[in-house]
Amino acid sequence: MARVIAIQNSFTSGELDPKLIARDDVKAYDAGLTTALNVVVLPQGGVKRRPGLEYITELGGSPEDGIRLVAFEFNTSDAYLLAFTNLRMYVIKNGVLQTNIAGSGNDYLTTTITSAMLSEMCWVQSADTLIVTQEDMIPKKITRTSDTAWTIVDVTFTFNPQHAFTLTVEDTSAAGTLTPSGTEGKIDITTQHAYWTDPDDIGSYVNIIGGTQFGRAKIVDIESTTKAQAIVEIPFFGTTAIANADWEHETGYEDTFSVSRGYPRTATFHQGRLFFGGSKSRPSTIFASRVNAFFDFNPGEGLDDDAFVATLDTNQLNTITDVLSANYLQIFTTGGEFFAPQDFSDPLTPSNFIAKLQSSHGSKENIRVQNISGSTIYIQRQGKALNEYIYDRGGDGYLTSQISLLSSHLLNTPIDMSIRKATSTDEGDRLLVVNNDGTCAVYTLLRDQNIVAGTQFTTDGSFLNVGTVVDDQYVAVKRTINSVDKYYIELFNEAFTVDSGLAGGAASSVASGHLNQKTIKVIGDGVMQADVTGGASSITFASATSTSYQVGLDYTVTIKTLPIEPSIQGYASLRGFKKRVLEVNAFLNETQNLTINGNTIPIRTFGTNNLDVGIPEFTGTKTLHGILGFSLTGQITIGQSAPLKLHLLGMDYKVSTGG
Repeated sequence: MARVIAIQNSFTSGELDPKLIARDDVKAYDAGLTTALNVVVLPQGGVKRRPGLEYITELGGSPEDGIRLVAFEFNTSDAYLLAFTNLRMYVIKNGVLQTNIAGSGNDYLTTTITSAMLSEMCWVQSADTLIVTQEDMIPKKITRTSDTAWTIVDVTFTFNPQHAFTLTVEDTSAAGTLTPSGTEGKIDITTQHAYWTDPDDIGSYVNIIGGTQFGRAKIVDIESTTKAQAIVEIPFFGTTAIANADWEHETGYEDTFSVSRGYPRTATFHQGRLFFGGSKSRPSTIFASRVNAFFDFNPGEGLDDDAFVATLDTNQLNTITDVLSANYLQIFTTGGEFFAPQDFSDPLTPSNFIAKLQSSHGSKENIRVQNISGSTIYIQRQGKALNEYIYDRGGDGYLTSQISLLSSHLLNTPIDMSIRKATSTDEGDRLLVVNNDGTCAVYTLLRDQNIVAGTQFTTDGSFLNVGTVVDDQYVAVKRTINSVDKYYIELFNEAFTVDSGLAGGAASSVASGHLNQKTIKVIGDGVMQADVTGGASSITFASATSTSYQVGLDYTVTIKTLPIEPSIQGYASLRGFKKRVLEVNAFLNETQNLTINGNTIPIRTFGTNNLDVGIPEFTGTKTLHGILGFSLTGQITIGQSAPLKLHLLGMDYKVSTGG
């Protein structure tokens, strides 16, 4: 039998996939955990209780059929969360629901966006306007005038991109010869006999197919039955009359965006253009508007500021899932990841646009990609991996790497994600991925230090959707209240240690029925009070508070170490040997409550002035002796018996091993 001391002074690997439990040879094992539930990993190496959720409002408008949270940031002082449900849009600013929207007397804006459209919604913002797309819906333009003044209208296209879904070559024998007035640019095209009688001829093409001539031109206007104006796309050889048998009229072109053909799928602004990524009928096509004319998709003469259309042609289907304006235009599809290369001194134009395939992982539909610190994060098509798409200057292209390799088990059919950028050196970027089972996979990212630490968030209910407004991260949550499903908007708040919480000052109750018949934790003046049951219209405390209260739902915190594998001379492995933990030293920072292997560790020490005062925040070392029982793993489980602060910096523990 031997005694060893195990030390874990970092948790920056987060919760590791159970398939890695035998891989103590992997460097991440030393900083990993078996379970990291409802905690966040800090860049310095410690873990702390996740922020609680502050209750904001209940949603109406058939939220059970779909919710979508969208950030709208007008300026540094005016930033909003827009919460969409069936035919409604709620507006939340600084954690407060705005009321009397557009002078309607309602606390929501009436829209034409149905529940069926919400999961496939895409959006992009410019100044005070939000453009919303979905392939079965005319794009919407939502405009803000003030906190409560919002409007929504259908987008009107100055020029709708044209496409020949059914191409027809018309009989031109009755038209006689055709004479172009020039060989390039904008020209007149004259026929020998009356021919241009159909207004739909605008947008059609004339092709030279024989004789000594060659060329192609697009009809842009009709002047008379014998004369049309055209833009030359392939230069003509000359201006002599072309025999009837040597030219053809190509028709069948129609609006790409329409009720019958569908509408754009995704959108972004890039270099003064509005880019639509895919449409219902052309899912692999990029549509770029004219410069500074966002709803004009007229290709004109193909000048640098004219609109253009390009299709991603590879040997597989590339349905566009998202487009992103970064250092280059990035295009994500179900089949691969593309970008549009360009010289930084030259903008994208009709003549230089090309989409280059960089990797073939594919991205999951209906989950917006997230850009952070120069890299783009996306969910792989099958929903089982979190990938990073980052520019490689040496290779002059993009590389894709799987950053969730060690913790992909936390991803369970993802349905939404959003990232909160770090606001100080005490935290990393926090990526929340909402799973279909109501949990959240949460990744603390510090890419310059190669930190990707996965944990899991749960709550009394189900997470449904997430949205980040500057540094505020909101979630839509379904909770069962008095046997009825309720749908709430709640805000992660570092000052809260409970979920669906409310806070205030001196009081004996709080007017709210949102937790009716739920068991509620009450923290009054910094002291845990007896649990109470929520009422239909209020929550009454066991004791009145004089300075502060916080009430809400508890959530379970679990930090469980990986099986100990100490290095002992003469033993290749101790996996088959029983182990007993003799002593644990937990290094804490500003902690109020802690359990070790189910044993409550006292934070408050005996002395004077200890009664009826708030629980102190302890910083230092707490030791637990005499833990009973042998096991084959020798693991330590850190938890809590009350919803108070916990910040574990690290720990060491003595382990006895033997046969």
